[in-house]
Amino acid sequence: MKLKIQRSWLIFAVAGILGIGAALLAMRYLNQRVAEIEARGKQAVRKVVVAKQDLQKGAALTPETVAVREVPAEWAHSDAITPAQFDRAANAVLAYPAMKGEAILWAQLEGEKAPSFSARLTPGRRAITVPVDEVSSLSGMLQPGDLIDIVVNVRKDNRNITFALLQGVTVLAAGNRVTPGPEGDGARTQSFTTVTLETTPEDAQRIIAAREVGKITALLRAPGDTAEISRSKRDAFALLGLSEQAIETAGGVPVIYGGAGHKLGDVPQLRLGPAGRSAGNGEALADAVRALDMSGGVSPSRHAP
Repeated sequence: MKLKIQRSWLIFAVAGILGIGAALLAMRYLNQRVAEIEARGKQAVRKVVVAKQDLQKGAALTPETVAVREVPAEWAHSDAITPAQFDRAANAVLAYPAMKGEAILWAQLEGEKAPSFSARLTPGRRAITVPVDEVSSLSGMLQPGDLIDIVVNVRKDNRNITFALLQGVTVLAAGNRVTPGPEGDGARTQSFTTVTLETTPEDAQRIIAAREVGKITALLRAPGDTAEISRSKRDAFALLGLSEQAIETAGGVPVIYGGAGHKLGDVPQLRLGPAGRSAGNGEALADAVRALDMSGGVSPSRHAP
């Protein structure tokens, strides 16, 4: 009887351990799924126009037959119609069928072409292409949609001046790439020699002028960062602590001292002739030196700290 009771307790204990283990595994699985869903929600998304239902060849695109869906930016087709472009595609006829939920491409429309690059600009804005090098392009890591600040270094009146010319400028294209690339280690790196920026007409003129008289450098901003930075114009040497005033201050002030506590008034004054030369062919200077020697000599000069 005692053995039977012990076996029952053992079975209960094993069952309890298995149950706890199963609960822990289930909790871990749920936590992983939640983390995946949260990570998916943080990914960059792009809105595209999709078919509400299966559409056959010859079907017209109307608000009743299409819908808007958010898809991860890295999966969105570069030729997909976006909500901002739908006005141009409204009532267009499909040259090829479209399945329910699939993004509708410009190439699927009869007699339609993909929108030109200028369609990306809003009224009143301009696109300007700027040549860049390895440093200005942030080692090729700039992507369309990034925000940058433009800092200019120019030389004027023998001074190197550095200042922020523009802030929060949108990158429309990096080289010939007009859509963001896939995320991941090294995925952003791509060699290019130009970037295209979206600006106002006035800012475009400033960028052109800056290219002619100085050097342009791009500073990459974090997504959503709208903080203003100082627009003050600073001397490049002053920014580095190499201005002449700073160097003279660091060097100290020379002080001459010594000789029995004489005051400045006790030192014989030199007599100058008509042309500003010392009178008596140096006799006054010799008298002054002898006077100081008799009073205790002249100590070496030193610098004030």
